Amino acid sequence: MHGIHPGPALNRVYITDVGRKLSRLPALCVVLLAGAATMTVPGDAPAATAGLQYLGQAVLASHATFEGTVVGGLSGISYDAGRDCYYVITDDRSAHGPARFYTVRLPVSERGVGDLAISAVHPLLDDGGRAFEPANLEANPTVVPPDPEGIAFDAGRQRLYWSSEGERLSGGPHGPVLADPWVRTAGLDGSYLGRFTMPPQFTMSEQATGPRRNTALEGLTVTADGRMLFTAMEGPGFDDGAVADRARGALTRVTAYRLDAGPFGAVPAAQYAYPLEAAAGPAESNGLTDLVAISDGVFLVIERAFSARPTVRLFRAEIADATDVLGMPALAGTAVTPMTKTLLADLAVAPGLDRVDNIEGITLGPRLPDGRQTVVLVSDDNFSPQQVTQFLAFAMPAEGL
Repeated sequence: MHGIHPGPALNRVYITDVGRKLSRLPALCVVLLAGAATMTVPGDAPAATAGLQYLGQAVLASHATFEGTVVGGLSGISYDAGRDCYYVITDDRSAHGPARFYTVRLPVSERGVGDLAISAVHPLLDDGGRAFEPANLEANPTVVPPDPEGIAFDAGRQRLYWSSEGERLSGGPHGPVLADPWVRTAGLDGSYLGRFTMPPQFTMSEQATGPRRNTALEGLTVTADGRMLFTAMEGPGFDDGAVADRARGALTRVTAYRLDAGPFGAVPAAQYAYPLEAAAGPAESNGLTDLVAISDGVFLVIERAFSARPTVRLFRAEIADATDVLGMPALAGTAVTPMTKTLLADLAVAPGLDRVDNIEGITLGPRLPDGRQTVVLVSDDNFSPQQVTQFLAFAMPAEGL
């Protein structure tokens, strides 16, 4: 399924707003006892350094439609510089259309954000070349569609990688419903090209082990040189400790894959513990919703504490001297050195942003004429009329972060 022009239900918004530069906190390198992780902030006021500059946003009308699908639940985004377009995946579990991704065009410049247009939609196909059907737990065997969350474009190989959180339901007419998280490779038309080997910690279980429901694979990114792919769990599995709540942070996992390792490149190469902040505001929990590589071992990371008004914070995270935890079946009660991180922006106080919704996707967009790299984020409206689908654009300093 694809098209050329956006449907009439699309609401185009042109907003331009240039705000002040945001400060960032100094990096904090600590050794955390997994399962009791809490990120702390040094008592001294952070030095003022160049941060992200808000450029503007584009908003889609609620329940906009395109080529017979409802455009919503946008949970991952990746920029294709050669075609100057974005691939945006929806976490719709084939309820409003088959599992799919959209091709979006969004002009971004130092003056702001232009008219957003959807130019195509493609179903993500299974290994038999079929679109995924809606869930049917009454069937035998049960039909369990993917829960797509992350998408990453590989410019060198001209293909896409996408992730699913899987499923974990304790009961059903035919017993527990279990579907492991995955990362798959797809063509630019959504065709199936292969799948990655998942670490054993990502196997769903009926018992209190493995990933929790809806906190599995969320983030997905490819390094600019095409050598590495990184995936990120939204939150800790049962074996890695409690989720991040208002009282404490938590550790989740970021997994590295070598894409240039020949036929065995789809096997995990390393894994690192990422320290989540405690939940902020009215939210009960906090999680990692996406990341994008800005170099081989440095990332921009979204942490989102979901509530009626989500708290969304952007961090600069670095592997540095982090412990490789790939061989550790459980992080709870284990001393590890996590990735280091620096706060770049709290979007709740970003100038010009009067509303920030459920931000779940991040990518590096085009470079501006002055050399600055743009950063584009997208929100997941959960197909709810009380939420919005927004594309936010920022600019990083030309000298980097």
